[in-house]
Amino acid sequence: MKIGIAGAGLVGRLLAFRLARAGHAVEVFDPAADAQARGAAGWTAAGMLCPVAELQCADEHVFALGLRSLELWPEIAAQLDVDLEVRREGSLLFAHRGDEGAAARTIDFLTRKAPPGFEPQPMTMAQARELEPAVQGPAHAWLLPGEGSLHTVQAMQALAAAATRAGARWHWGRSVERLERGALWSRGERHAFDWVFDARGAGARPELPVRGVRGEVFTLHAPGVALRRPLRLLHPRHAVYLVPRGGDQVVVGASSIESEDRSPVSLRTTVELLAAAHSLVPELGEARIVLADTNLRPALPDNLPRVEAQPGITRLNGLYRHGWLIAPAMVEQALEALA
Repeated sequence: MKIGIAGAGLVGRLLAFRLARAGHAVEVFDPAADAQARGAAGWTAAGMLCPVAELQCADEHVFALGLRSLELWPEIAAQLDVDLEVRREGSLLFAHRGDEGAAARTIDFLTRKAPPGFEPQPMTMAQARELEPAVQGPAHAWLLPGEGSLHTVQAMQALAAAATRAGARWHWGRSVERLERGALWSRGERHAFDWVFDARGAGARPELPVRGVRGEVFTLHAPGVALRRPLRLLHPRHAVYLVPRGGDQVVVGASSIESEDRSPVSLRTTVELLAAAHSLVPELGEARIVLADTNLRPALPDNLPRVEAQPGITRLNGLYRHGWLIAPAMVEQALEALA
């Protein structure tokens, strides 16, 4: 089949990768200048694969998509020609002394929502430090088994490269104004296909009621800290996560602000997130900030993801803050319409 894809973010690249490998003739349209331009939200995200932890702000559908994606990511990584950094050693939740009430409510909620075998497992701080010796500040700890993370920048680059090797063609600097069954419009010109996919995120307006939600993230260079798992601090006001990456890097995030402002990171977010991260891992006091980034997460009014399929056209949107967690399963679901 001849396939057109609007959008070259995470979802668009996964679609191009899967469809080109399956033998389809794939063309991708995106307003970015080239494959390395970091406009899409997938570049900025930390890449947490934490379905249980995300139950705090998601529903059972997102959880199910996350579990399926946990199975799919190693399969995808094995099909790429790079050693994609995918970690599956669990994640850790922490709380400071004095924050027990808020932490207990969160843990009780996750325990009720999580299926058997996925519940938060309480640990002593001594046990937690056996897993992550750099954690020194908190008083309480819980393990979420099976969770993990991946390196988002590596994955974005590798997916585009693998799709290209499989025959996908990329039309950079080409916005898509609208889509219809079997066609998309770019620069006023109609491009006909057997099937089109809308993966434009916030760019899908006005055809979908999508909005952008601002997120702010820091990348630190922290030699010697050597974290292995995603860490979250349960705090009533300053929730923060830390995600390790190769090259002695740690990603710290993330704010969630109902705004489509793409300006640089605010002073308030800088102080709140980095102070909370430092309280969790004091050694980060000597880390260097190598990147402070902002982007817009695409969200629908109910903050839930959506796949809409009709003959000749499929729309995927609303991944919100769960993009890397659920995208492979959403793409798998979207491709069922072609079977």
